[in-house]
Amino acid sequence: MTEATSRTAAKRATPAMDIAGTSIPLTTIHRAEADGVQVFYRAAGDVNAPVVLLLHGFPTSSFMFRELIPRLASDYRVIAPDLPGFGFTEVPAERKYSYTFDGLAVTIDAFAHALKLDRYAIYVFDYGAPTGFRLAMAHPERITAIVSQNGNAYEEGLGDAWAPIRKYWASPTAENRDILRQSILTAGGTRWQYTHGVANPESVPPESYTLDTALLERPGNKEIQLDLFLDYASNVKLYPKFQEYLRKSNPPLLAIWGKNDPFFIPAGAEAFRKDIPNAKVHFLDTGHFAIETHVVEIASAIKEFLGANGPNRPTTVSAAQR
Repeated sequence: MTEATSRTAAKRATPAMDIAGTSIPLTTIHRAEADGVQVFYRAAGDVNAPVVLLLHGFPTSSFMFRELIPRLASDYRVIAPDLPGFGFTEVPAERKYSYTFDGLAVTIDAFAHALKLDRYAIYVFDYGAPTGFRLAMAHPERITAIVSQNGNAYEEGLGDAWAPIRKYWASPTAENRDILRQSILTAGGTRWQYTHGVANPESVPPESYTLDTALLERPGNKEIQLDLFLDYASNVKLYPKFQEYLRKSNPPLLAIWGKNDPFFIPAGAEAFRKDIPNAKVHFLDTGHFAIETHVVEIASAIKEFLGANGPNRPTTVSAAQR
């Protein structure tokens, strides 16, 4: 589907009616060509409404936002792409794609350009954070607000669960690569990411980690994920640059965090206040995939936050950033 076709389809999307007659915004699916990649994305809401761009993390896709999108779409144009290597985004073999976080950011930047997204708030989670913060550094004038849901930008936010990946950074041997393949990139490893720190693990919808597991098992996908594990070290090196962007641009920021996350611990959420003293920080009694158990609370907090801070506010960009 071309970008023009996608926009036409989005305009046609009308609210569905539930059994009680309540209007529920319809989520539609599309593909847009960007950076030589067929980017799959979900969209909902009025095309003239302020935009919220949802950026998912590992090992999931835009599917993680299935319950959040309609809750935001009554007030916003909500767009959730699948990153290359995830979900249903297709990367042609001849593209010879480099699976790095710089590469992911370039593709999503091209995707935003293809959809003519000039200003938007970003919701960043896990891998979506280093992707989104790269976009923000490149185009600070476009970012109206940031919602970070367990999306880290500080070394103090890295929990003990990173230990085997840190070992891989220090010594990227075939043996250490295989340890990650056998421990993290498994059905059990994926389910653990969803259920660890959740008061009632059985409350996590099984379609979430089941779909992720199936997509991880596609030929060649585990090697893509292992390449990204190794390249995550580049994000840590960029943390000071991310923090500099936050200080200079001072975007409205809400950190809403699953406090039992073993990967990105609460100190990472609190650290945003070092660079944005007025940042809102809110903790939820759940794990890494907080949206699976607390989507109602997260949606409510986002709408209150964006309502108070206004995605249409003027964006101040310092001369140094122009």
